[in-house]
Amino acid sequence: MDFIKRLKLYGDSILKGVQLNFENKKYCVNNRIGLAEIEQKYNIEIENCSKFGCTITKGAEMLEKALEKGLCCDAVLMDFGGNDCDFKWAEISGEPNREHLPNTPIEEFTAIYRSMIRNLKKRGILPILTNLPPIDPERYFNWFCSGGGLNKANILKWLGDITTIYRYQERYSRQIERIAIEENCPIIDLRGAFLENRKIGGLLCFDGIHPNSDGQQIIGRKIADTLSLLKTKPTPAAV
Repeated sequence: MDFIKRLKLYGDSILKGVQLNFENKKYCVNNRIGLAEIEQKYNIEIENCSKFGCTITKGAEMLEKALEKGLCCDAVLMDFGGNDCDFKWAEISGEPNREHLPNTPIEEFTAIYRSMIRNLKKRGILPILTNLPPIDPERYFNWFCSGGGLNKANILKWLGDITTIYRYQERYSRQIERIAIEENCPIIDLRGAFLENRKIGGLLCFDGIHPNSDGQQIIGRKIADTLSLLKTKPTPAAV
């Protein structure tokens, strides 16, 4: 790379490489994105600071602390939104007749993301965003209801139909794309890369939300493609 020599990753379990083990039904890091190969191919140092379950609020706190300590890198790749657009399903199960908001309402999500982007630009660090890989809403619904204790009928009553889960997630993904355009940031189209496949379910773990090894390889290829395109592109000016 000509100007990106050090890249930091901030995000949730997608970039962390978390998968759901089919045998023991537990989450574990099984990262097949291929970051080591990307490092070698582009002569770039990558540090993965992603955290399982991380929301944009937690990510902003982590990034701010890193900036205060003098974050030393040329670019930060960020993947947020998957946990932000999710809901507290136990609360919905117990009270399906009242209003429930996502973990991070989209207006708050947008404001925090813009602040993170601008803070990075002020320090001459290039922000790179990703949109969200698609999910399988039925598989996800069955997964989070499988532990018992949740009233599936109540949750369905509140949702209207299971595809509402997909639509909420898609709304956040589209908002990320809008933020990238308005803030003049490169964006990696993970969603489009997944949707090119007719059988998206084959790219996801059985929880319907975490990419499996095949899905992670798609993520790796898209990251590599974007880094290749950015090879000689200057860092955008701070807004």
